[in-house]
Amino acid sequence: MPFDQFVFAELTTDGDEQCLRLVFATHEVAVNGQSLRRLETAMQRLELSFLGALPSGQRSLIAEGQPVVLGIEVTEVKDAEEKQVVEQM
Repeated sequence: MPFDQFVFAELTTDGDEQCLRLVFATHEVAVNGQSLRRLETAMQRLELSFLGALPSGQRSLIAEGQPVVLGIEVTEVKDAEEKQVVEQM
């Protein structure tokens, strides 16, 4: 998603799982994972260049406290009432 369409980011926590919601003019991106605060900050500073889900077999290689993306869902916002899921990872 282009930075010029970025509106805001919102981070919610449920136990160890976190959801980072990135809202753009035409899409919403839901990022599920752990320790996502750094990603939220990077996005707000317009510094995030790539984001991808980590395969389950590689999760043990990540140091504790580092961001781990478990899933990404992109939803197209057609209007305030209607949304369409574009891609899930």
